[in-house]
Amino acid sequence: MTDLRVCILIPVYNHPDSIADVCASIAHLALPVLLVDDGCESRCAQVLDGLAAQGHHLLRLPHNQGKGAAVRAGLQHAEQLGFTHALQIDADGQHAVADLPAFLEASVQAPQALAIGYPRYDETVSRVRFYGRYATHIWVWINTLSLEIKDSMCGARLYPLRQVNALLRRHPCGDRMAFDTEILVRWYWAGGELCNLPVRVHYPADGVSHFRMLRDNVQISAMHARLFFGMLMRFPRLLLSRFRRHRMSLAR
Repeated sequence: MTDLRVCILIPVYNHPDSIADVCASIAHLALPVLLVDDGCESRCAQVLDGLAAQGHHLLRLPHNQGKGAAVRAGLQHAEQLGFTHALQIDADGQHAVADLPAFLEASVQAPQALAIGYPRYDETVSRVRFYGRYATHIWVWINTLSLEIKDSMCGARLYPLRQVNALLRRHPCGDRMAFDTEILVRWYWAGGELCNLPVRVHYPADGVSHFRMLRDNVQISAMHARLFFGMLMRFPRLLLSRFRRHRMSLAR
């Protein structure tokens, strides 16, 4: 693949105070931006309309469906627009823009790879958030029989659209917060190439979180259980895949 066409994909749900600044901060990358309005309230919807008037692509969902549904719709729409890759970032500005060019370079070096960000936190991260992620990390490592996925919850990642959308047609991977993790596990199961890249993360003091403790933890737990039984069915093949990936890594 030499004809790479990359867009920046930003799912948005009620971030009226940050999304314009995020778009301004990535303008120097000179990449088209696709905003996905996941049923935003009127004030945020008006901000998105203004950004669309400036030339950004805007996909508006009729009602709030969840981050997974918004990203999935955005990935499909990006491919329909003719892009080959989508660099996803969050709408609250937590990802360091200076770290994003490495994702673009990765798409040139390995066009078929899914580049995953793993966070490098500053002092704004809470202990609950920091250590709580390890429950998911451990389950991901169990369900892949591998440590290859360093972090499955970071919202900064670069998707090769044709391959990922083909996977999502077979496995939608959920509509809400469990999506980010499940798609990476299923990508690994399918033999997809992975690339882990560091990204600095800062949580704004007035940041908006849409994580719902009970609902999302129940859905994430159910996702891990479902993937665990899927791992058991794939156990011999995953062991063989791990051996092959190790050999390829040694060869490189």
